[in-house]
Amino acid sequence: MTSVEEGDLVARVEGTAGIIRLNRPKAINAVTLEMFRDVEKALDRFEADPAVAVILLEGAGERGLCAGGDIRTLWESSKVNGDLGKILWREEYILNARIKKFPKPYVAFMDGIVMGGGVGLSAHASHRVVTDRTKLAMPEVGLGFFPDVGGTYLLSRSPGEIGTYFGLTGQTMNGPDAIHAKFADWVVPALKLPELREALTRLRSGVNAADVGKFIDGFATGEIAGPVAAKEPAIDALFGFDRMEDIFSALNRDGSDFAQATLKTLNEKSPRGMVVTLKLLRLARKSSSLEECLVREYRAALEVFRSDDFREGVRAAVIDKDRNPTWSPPRIEDVTPEMLAPYLAEIGADELKFN
Repeated sequence: MTSVEEGDLVARVEGTAGIIRLNRPKAINAVTLEMFRDVEKALDRFEADPAVAVILLEGAGERGLCAGGDIRTLWESSKVNGDLGKILWREEYILNARIKKFPKPYVAFMDGIVMGGGVGLSAHASHRVVTDRTKLAMPEVGLGFFPDVGGTYLLSRSPGEIGTYFGLTGQTMNGPDAIHAKFADWVVPALKLPELREALTRLRSGVNAADVGKFIDGFATGEIAGPVAAKEPAIDALFGFDRMEDIFSALNRDGSDFAQATLKTLNEKSPRGMVVTLKLLRLARKSSSLEECLVREYRAALEVFRSDDFREGVRAAVIDKDRNPTWSPPRIEDVTPEMLAPYLAEIGADELKFN
C-alpha cells in the first residue's frame, strides 16, 4: 500500500483501488479549495497508474460524505470583494467535468449527508452508491444561490418536474429518491459498505465500467424510488411552469397539505435565487452537455458572489444561525428581468474553459 496524506484529504492506493477520502469529519467533510486541488492531483496520479483499476470516493466519519463547500470562507471573501469565489468555483467546476469524463470507473459512496460541493464530487461519477442513511440535497436557494456544481444539468435530467421541485425547495432526497432523480445508481445498505469497499480493492486491473456495475449489483437492494417519487404527478402539475409566479399561483390554488407545505418552504427562500434557479434549470434542459451548464453556472455564480442575498443567506444560515434572512428584493414579483440579466451575461476573458 502506498499512501499520501495531504491535510484534509487522504489519497492512497489500496489493492487496485485509488482511494480518495474527504477527511474533515468534524465539518462533515466540507470541501475547501485546497481539497479540490488535492483531488485533482490524486486523479492525475490514479489515471496514470496502470495498477489502479477503480477510483473510490468516500467521506471520513459517520455523518456523511460531504456537507458541501466551505461556505464561511466564501462569505468572508465576498464581504471584502475578494476573489475566492472566482478561483474556487473555476477549479471546482473544471474538476466536476473531469469526474464525469474520467476514463476509469469512479465509484462514489454517497452515504449520510451529501450536499452542494459533495454532490459535485459524487453525482457525476460513473458509479454512484447511496445507502439507507443517505440525505442528499441541493439547498443553495436558501443561501441566495442556486444549485451549482453541475446541479442544473443533473436536476434538469430528473424525470418530469422532480428536479425543479428539488432545486427550488432544497428538500432532501433519500437513497431511492436519489436514484429516481438520476443522482445515483444503486442503494447498498450502509452495513454492507465495508464489504463492498474491500471487494472493490480486489478488482482486476483494466476492469471495465459495465463489469464494475454488475459487481455492485450483487450488494444492492434494487430500490429505485422513494417517497417523493410517489408525489410525482402532483409535482409535475405544480412545477411545470417557466415563471416562479405561475408556480406560486398553482401552489396557492391547490389546497393539499403537500402544496401548502411546499409553499411555506418556498416562502423562506431567496426570491432572486428562485428566479435564477428556475431560469438556469430551463436553459439546462436545452443543453447537450455538462460543460455547457457549468459555463452558465459559472457566470451566474460570479454574480451571486457580488450579491447581498448571498451574504445575507449565509449570515442567517451559517454565521448568526438566526434562520431569518432579509432578502432583496423580498418578493418574487419584485425580481425584474433587469435583475436577472447579469446572471446570464457572458463574462469575456473570465469565461469558464475546459482543456
